[in-house]
Amino acid sequence: MPNLLPRATPESQGIPSRAISAFLAHVQDLHSFMLLRHGKVVAEGWWHPYRPALPHMLFSLSKSFTSSAVGLAVAEGCLSITDPLLKFFPADAPRKVSPNLAAMQVRHLLSMSTGHDQDTTARVFNRRNPFQAFLSLEVEHAPGTHFCYNTAATFMLAAIVQQLSGQTLLDYLTPRLLEPLGIQGAAWESHPNGVNFGGWGLSITTEDIARFGQLYLQKGAWQGQQLLPVAWVEQATAKQVDNGTDTTSDWAAGYGFQFWRCQPPGIYRGDGAFGQYCVVMPEQDAVLAMTGGLGDMQPPLSLVWQHLLPAMAPAPLPGDEPALAALAHTQQNLAFTPPPGAPDSPLAAQLSGRTYTFAPNPETLHSLSFDFAACQMRYRLLGGGPRRGNHTLRFGLSAWVEDSSPLAAAPAVDPRFPRKVAASGAWLAPDTFRLTLCQYETPFTATFDFTFTADQVTLLPRLNVSFGPTELPPLVGNRVAG
Repeated sequence: MPNLLPRATPESQGIPSRAISAFLAHVQDLHSFMLLRHGKVVAEGWWHPYRPALPHMLFSLSKSFTSSAVGLAVAEGCLSITDPLLKFFPADAPRKVSPNLAAMQVRHLLSMSTGHDQDTTARVFNRRNPFQAFLSLEVEHAPGTHFCYNTAATFMLAAIVQQLSGQTLLDYLTPRLLEPLGIQGAAWESHPNGVNFGGWGLSITTEDIARFGQLYLQKGAWQGQQLLPVAWVEQATAKQVDNGTDTTSDWAAGYGFQFWRCQPPGIYRGDGAFGQYCVVMPEQDAVLAMTGGLGDMQPPLSLVWQHLLPAMAPAPLPGDEPALAALAHTQQNLAFTPPPGAPDSPLAAQLSGRTYTFAPNPETLHSLSFDFAACQMRYRLLGGGPRRGNHTLRFGLSAWVEDSSPLAAAPAVDPRFPRKVAASGAWLAPDTFRLTLCQYETPFTATFDFTFTADQVTLLPRLNVSFGPTELPPLVGNRVAG
């Protein structure tokens, strides 16, 4: 994929290379970053096996794209943000409509101020008809008076856009926004009813995220076209509702229309679970795109405010060749280190070829065997669809080898289909083998520790991040005789 944004040195755009190096020296668990100043990329990097051309799962950063679709629909005269929600779902409305439900408008969905006391997502998506489920829930507060992060509200916006346009969000946005920005190959996961999830599910590249941020920085203008109305950009990114009082948190500085306000004045962002960011800094004329696998999303932003924000000068800086060379070296060598350990074990030869079977378990793992000489694990799953059946996973020894595997299907995504992985193994002890699967188009990395005895293997699975527990129950497999 060609680079569509021009490149420049940091100093030529008023940022010291040393400041970017300081940021990179302290940040952890990022997968990629791209920093723009004055419309030019001044720094970028991907932690191998993540790469520039690969998409990355955005989770709730998808919401900012959904907001853009609503803004386009408003500009086209399809709806108004003051339209009542019930206007679009008359057949799904409850028999008795409460005053608060009747008062709920599109703008309340956009600003996460629907009036619900708690996130409705789990209660909506466990029902066959999610629209009916959403409308059936009690609305405890007057809409517009109470902030509650509510991903199901974004799904309702996606459904409204699809209802009005006859197209999914992705299809609606493609000619209007994505294609003009040069965003190719975007994918958006959908509900079984055919509606893009809206609040999550979009996958695009890091540079795609950066171009989206630059579009908002330019008030919706792109290469001579006004893709989004200026008024919508200003409205969507302005503070629409209070969302907390913690002055140390970038999740309590106000919320717009599917955009977060940041603690430093004037800065806003879209973001998604586990570290997917599109940070727009209008006063500094800068954009920062980041993807990651973070358990705590505050530290990278704090490092931006500490190292990058104060370093942005209003004019070009003198060249600093040593610092520029050091930054270039750092960017070129960003990588996830394969799991540490020994590449071999004195037990490897005798353990190779043994088959172990497992009692029924949530992972649907039925059996497995290793061929350590060939760096392969063969296993059988009892899950449904393409997940079911026999699989072979190739891995490196203290090195990454790319393959695909349904064993490491990421939480909150469709587990039926194999995910691209980079796999690496190492021996922690003569009887314990660690296998790490980096799902490099997602935030997720799965680690499996196999401890072998004469007749059993104990498998301990872990995830780097998760919406639930990251430590999963151990599985015990019994050796098959023969």
